[in-house]
Amino acid sequence: MTLRVSLVAAARSSSRLAERFDDDRPLDQAGWHEVQLVAHTLVPLGAAELRYCSPTPRSRATGNALGFAPMAQPALRDWDMGRWRGLTLGEVTAREPAAVDHWLADPRSAPHGGESMLGFIGRVGGWLDTRPAAEGLVVAVAEPAVIRAALVYALNAPPSAYWNVDVRPLSTITLTGLPGRWSLSLEAGIR
Repeated sequence: MTLRVSLVAAARSSSRLAERFDDDRPLDQAGWHEVQLVAHTLVPLGAAELRYCSPTPRSRATGNALGFAPMAQPALRDWDMGRWRGLTLGEVTAREPAAVDHWLADPRSAPHGGESMLGFIGRVGGWLDTRPAAEGLVVAVAEPAVIRAALVYALNAPPSAYWNVDVRPLSTITLTGLPGRWSLSLEAGIR
Protein backbone atom coordinates (compact mmCIF):
# COMPACT_ATOMS: atom_id res chain seq x y z
CA MET A 1 0.00 0.00 0.00
CA THR A 2 1.47 3.32 -1.09
CA LEU A 3 0.36 6.78 -0.12
CA ARG A 4 0.89 9.79 -2.40
CA VAL A 5 1.29 13.15 -0.69
CA SER A 6 1.36 16.08 -3.13
CA LEU A 7 2.61 19.36 -1.70
CA VAL A 8 1.71 22.56 -3.56
CA ALA A 9 3.58 25.76 -2.74
CA ALA A 10 1.30 28.67 -1.91
CA ALA A 11 1.07 31.47 -4.47
CA ARG A 12 3.07 34.60 -3.76
CA SER A 13 2.11 37.39 -1.40
CA SER A 14 5.16 39.58 -2.09
CA SER A 15 8.23 39.76 -4.28
CA ARG A 16 10.92 37.26 -3.32
CA LEU A 17 13.19 40.08 -2.14
CA ALA A 18 10.50 41.37 0.22
CA GLU A 19 9.76 37.97 1.80
CA ARG A 20 9.48 38.14 5.54
CA PHE A 21 9.95 35.46 8.19
CA ASP A 22 6.73 33.75 9.22
CA ASP A 23 4.81 36.04 6.86
CA ASP A 24 1.03 35.84 7.11
CA ARG A 25 0.07 38.33 4.40
CA PRO A 26 -2.72 37.33 1.97
CA LEU A 27 -2.16 36.72 -1.73
CA ASP A 28 -1.21 39.78 -3.74
CA GLN A 29 -2.46 40.55 -7.26
CA ALA A 30 0.45 38.66 -8.85
CA GLY A 31 -0.37 35.64 -6.69
CA TRP A 32 -4.01 35.61 -7.77
CA HIS A 33 -2.91 35.91 -11.40
CA GLU A 34 -0.49 32.98 -11.04
CA VAL A 35 -3.23 30.81 -9.51
CA GLN A 36 -5.48 31.56 -12.48
CA LEU A 37 -2.70 30.64 -14.92
CA VAL A 38 -1.98 27.21 -13.43
CA ALA A 39 -5.26 26.18 -11.85
CA HIS A 40 -6.20 23.94 -14.78
CA THR A 41 -2.98 21.93 -14.36
CA LEU A 42 -3.62 21.32 -10.65
CA VAL A 43 -7.31 20.36 -10.94
CA PRO A 44 -6.55 16.60 -10.73
CA LEU A 45 -5.10 17.09 -7.24
CA GLY A 46 -8.55 18.24 -6.10
CA ALA A 47 -9.65 14.59 -6.30
CA ALA A 48 -7.46 13.78 -3.29
CA GLU A 49 -9.18 11.94 -0.49
CA LEU A 50 -7.62 14.34 2.04
CA ARG A 51 -6.95 18.04 1.33
CA TYR A 52 -4.96 20.20 3.74
CA CYS A 53 -3.24 23.56 3.93
CA SER A 54 -0.95 25.57 6.14
CA PRO A 55 -3.00 27.87 8.38
CA THR A 56 -1.56 30.99 6.70
CA PRO A 57 -3.90 33.29 4.75
CA ARG A 58 -2.06 32.78 1.46
CA SER A 59 -2.03 28.97 1.77
CA ARG A 60 -5.75 28.89 2.57
CA ALA A 61 -6.52 31.32 -0.27
CA THR A 62 -4.40 29.33 -2.72
CA GLY A 63 -6.10 26.05 -1.76
CA ASN A 64 -9.56 27.60 -2.01
CA ALA A 65 -8.78 29.29 -5.35
CA LEU A 66 -7.66 25.90 -6.70
CA GLY A 67 -10.98 24.39 -5.58
CA PHE A 68 -9.42 22.09 -2.97
CA ALA A 69 -11.49 23.35 0.01
CA PRO A 70 -8.57 22.38 2.27
CA MET A 71 -8.57 21.87 6.02
CA ALA A 72 -6.01 23.98 7.88
CA GLN A 73 -3.43 21.82 9.66
CA PRO A 74 -1.52 23.39 12.58
CA ALA A 75 1.41 20.99 11.99
CA LEU A 76 1.86 22.57 8.54
CA ARG A 77 2.26 26.08 9.92
CA ASP A 78 5.29 28.08 8.81
CA TRP A 79 8.59 27.98 10.72
CA ASP A 80 8.17 29.78 14.06
CA MET A 81 10.75 32.56 13.86
CA GLY A 82 10.08 34.08 17.28
CA ARG A 83 11.07 37.74 17.50
CA TRP A 84 12.23 37.74 13.85
CA ARG A 85 8.64 37.24 12.69
CA GLY A 86 7.66 39.83 10.10
CA LEU A 87 11.25 40.89 9.34
CA THR A 88 13.31 40.25 6.20
CA LEU A 89 16.61 38.39 6.39
CA GLY A 90 18.36 41.66 5.54
CA GLU A 91 16.69 43.47 8.45
CA VAL A 92 17.60 40.72 10.91
CA THR A 93 21.18 40.52 9.62
CA ALA A 94 21.59 44.27 10.13
CA ARG A 95 20.29 44.02 13.72
CA GLU A 96 21.73 40.68 14.86
CA PRO A 97 24.52 39.52 12.51
CA ALA A 98 26.10 37.08 15.00
CA ALA A 99 22.71 35.51 15.76
CA VAL A 100 21.98 35.03 12.05
CA ASP A 101 25.40 33.42 11.52
CA HIS A 102 24.76 31.04 14.43
CA TRP A 103 21.25 30.22 13.16
CA LEU A 104 22.54 29.45 9.67
CA ALA A 105 25.38 27.27 10.96
CA ASP A 106 23.67 25.25 13.70
CA PRO A 107 20.33 23.51 12.95
CA ARG A 108 19.74 23.07 16.71
CA SER A 109 19.89 26.81 17.39
CA ALA A 110 16.96 29.17 17.76
CA PRO A 111 18.48 32.57 18.58
CA HIS A 112 15.19 34.19 17.55
CA GLY A 113 13.37 32.45 20.39
CA GLY A 114 11.21 30.36 18.08
CA GLU A 115 11.71 26.91 16.61
CA SER A 116 15.07 25.38 15.71
CA MET A 117 15.49 24.00 12.22
CA LEU A 118 15.61 20.45 13.61
CA GLY A 119 12.40 21.06 15.55
CA PHE A 120 10.70 22.48 12.46
CA ILE A 121 11.79 19.60 10.20
CA GLY A 122 10.70 17.12 12.89
CA ARG A 123 7.27 18.74 13.23
CA VAL A 124 6.62 18.64 9.48
CA GLY A 125 8.02 15.10 9.23
CA GLY A 126 5.79 14.01 12.09
CA TRP A 127 2.77 15.26 10.17
CA LEU A 128 3.91 13.44 7.06
CA ASP A 129 4.43 10.17 8.93
CA THR A 130 1.01 10.28 10.59
CA ARG A 131 -1.00 10.38 7.37
CA PRO A 132 -3.30 7.38 7.07
CA ALA A 133 -1.27 4.43 5.78
CA ALA A 134 -3.61 3.47 2.98
CA GLU A 135 -3.41 3.76 -0.76
CA GLY A 136 -4.63 7.10 -1.93
CA LEU A 137 -3.79 10.73 -2.55
CA VAL A 138 -3.31 13.54 -0.05
CA VAL A 139 -2.78 17.13 -1.19
CA ALA A 140 -1.53 19.98 0.97
CA VAL A 141 -0.98 23.62 0.06
CA ALA A 142 1.87 24.91 2.19
CA GLU A 143 4.43 27.63 2.63
CA PRO A 144 7.74 27.11 0.83
CA ALA A 145 9.56 26.58 4.16
CA VAL A 146 7.20 23.72 5.02
CA ILE A 147 7.83 22.03 1.67
CA ARG A 148 11.60 22.39 2.13
CA ALA A 149 11.32 20.80 5.58
CA ALA A 150 9.18 17.94 4.20
CA LEU A 151 11.75 17.24 1.49
CA VAL A 152 14.68 17.22 3.91
CA TYR A 153 12.75 14.86 6.19
CA ALA A 154 11.46 12.53 3.47
CA LEU A 155 14.87 12.19 1.83
CA ASN A 156 16.63 11.80 5.18
CA ALA A 157 18.96 14.57 4.01
CA PRO A 158 21.23 16.51 6.35
CA PRO A 159 19.56 19.66 7.73
CA SER A 160 21.98 21.84 5.73
CA ALA A 161 20.24 20.61 2.55
CA TYR A 162 17.28 22.79 3.55
CA TRP A 163 19.15 25.88 2.34
CA ASN A 164 19.68 24.33 -1.11
CA VAL A 165 16.02 23.74 -1.97
CA ASP A 166 14.30 26.47 -4.00
CA VAL A 167 10.50 26.21 -3.79
CA ARG A 168 8.77 28.48 -6.28
CA PRO A 169 5.15 29.62 -6.02
CA LEU A 170 2.67 26.94 -7.08
CA SER A 171 5.35 24.34 -7.70
CA THR A 172 4.32 20.82 -6.79
CA ILE A 173 6.22 17.85 -5.43
CA THR A 174 4.83 14.44 -4.67
CA LEU A 175 6.13 12.09 -2.03
CA THR A 176 5.12 8.45 -2.32
CA GLY A 177 5.56 5.69 0.21
CA LEU A 178 4.79 4.96 3.82
CA PRO A 179 5.81 6.55 7.12
CA GLY A 180 9.60 6.59 7.30
CA ARG A 181 9.98 5.37 3.70
CA TRP A 182 9.37 8.14 1.17
CA SER A 183 10.36 8.66 -2.47
CA LEU A 184 10.27 11.95 -4.37
CA SER A 185 8.51 12.72 -7.66
CA LEU A 186 9.09 16.17 -9.22
CA GLU A 187 6.48 18.04 -11.24
CA ALA A 188 6.62 21.42 -12.98
CA GLY A 189 5.47 24.66 -11.36
CA ILE A 190 5.47 28.42 -12.02
CA ARG A 191 8.75 29.75 -13.39
